[in-house]
Amino acid sequence: MRHPELLIPASCLEVLKTAVIFGADAVYIGGEAFGLRAKAKNFSMEEMAQGIEFAHAHGVKVYVTANILAHNYDLEGVEQYFRELKEIHPDALIIADPGVFMIAKRICPEIERHISTQANNTNYETFRFWYDLGAKRVVSARELSMAELKTIRKRIPEDLEIETFVHGAMCISYSGRCLLSNYFTGRDANHGACTHPCRWKYAVVEETRPGEYLPVEENERGTYIFNSKDLCMIEHIPDLIDAGIDSLKVEGRMKTALYVATVARTYRKALDDYAQDPALYEAHLDWYREQISNCTYRQFTTGFFYGKPDHEAQIYDSNTYVKEYTYLGIVGALRADGCCRIEQRNKFCVGDQIEIMKPDGRNVCTQVLEIQDAEGAAMPSAPHPKQVLWLRLTEQAEEYDILRAAAAL
Repeated sequence: MRHPELLIPASCLEVLKTAVIFGADAVYIGGEAFGLRAKAKNFSMEEMAQGIEFAHAHGVKVYVTANILAHNYDLEGVEQYFRELKEIHPDALIIADPGVFMIAKRICPEIERHISTQANNTNYETFRFWYDLGAKRVVSARELSMAELKTIRKRIPEDLEIETFVHGAMCISYSGRCLLSNYFTGRDANHGACTHPCRWKYAVVEETRPGEYLPVEENERGTYIFNSKDLCMIEHIPDLIDAGIDSLKVEGRMKTALYVATVARTYRKALDDYAQDPALYEAHLDWYREQISNCTYRQFTTGFFYGKPDHEAQIYDSNTYVKEYTYLGIVGALRADGCCRIEQRNKFCVGDQIEIMKPDGRNVCTQVLEIQDAEGAAMPSAPHPKQVLWLRLTEQAEEYDILRAAAAL
């Protein structure tokens, strides 16, 4: 039986540390250029070096995305970028463009090269093609079924790894290669500047009746015809392992630390439970479902794994997320008097009931007894985003714990 890697996204150094502590085997990050999440916070070279050092100290790998579809004017910068990455030793580069792949092979051959889903990897000959060029891993196209993945596993070299998306947002495009953003806004999704037009509301207009909007679905609120439900395979870990998947990948390089902690912790426990005893995994399915719904999501689907999605995989009446918890902050330093330091992310008050979310799976209810600013002055509430605060709670928090509150708070 394969024991697949759990691969978690990180938008910044804080989220990378959260992913590591909450159960990732590997994290993937983007630098300030040449990745497909230009609007994410992303990492400076110094932050990448710090993140790689932190992850490696905890036995976790770091992969860097360089998966744009490059133009001529990109190539000189790509070469310089790879020379800089060579000095900080990431474990792999995630690449879509053949030209970028060859530059990486020439400049930093010691760093593994993984082929991005943007390369449209839909058959075993494509996997073999990249293997013969020196790729260590290929990320499967999201359009593949479980049966197709099994066939690929049987028809490729044993040491070629398969990475597959198992959780997160779905693109209304082929393997993420979308032109809607370019057409509507001039911002190239294949260059990292997607404006997410698949989440917008659409209607049909008949050319002789301008201004008369006809809903695509019979719903007075309009329709979001490109708006897919989010992928979630937490209930299908046995099938993924049976298919021979080497790395289970979570989408979300623009997500919060709360999202990353929730997903990483839940999939970590599911994988560990199944490795220990499949019956244990089955017994905890309700717990996985409950926990995974504690992060923001747009309902759930199994995507293409069990056949092509039908209309039930789309959300026609809204593009909003379900949000059951609000992210308050990550616990940093601890003082001798028991107070914990956070950088606040959403408002809360003295007297509020909140939760301490721990990496081991526990959610500890606690009350906020006291809030102090960085200088130690008492505050009745925490209304200012990113303000450094010291909290006294009724329960003990530890470094890297997540503080969250029920969304109704």
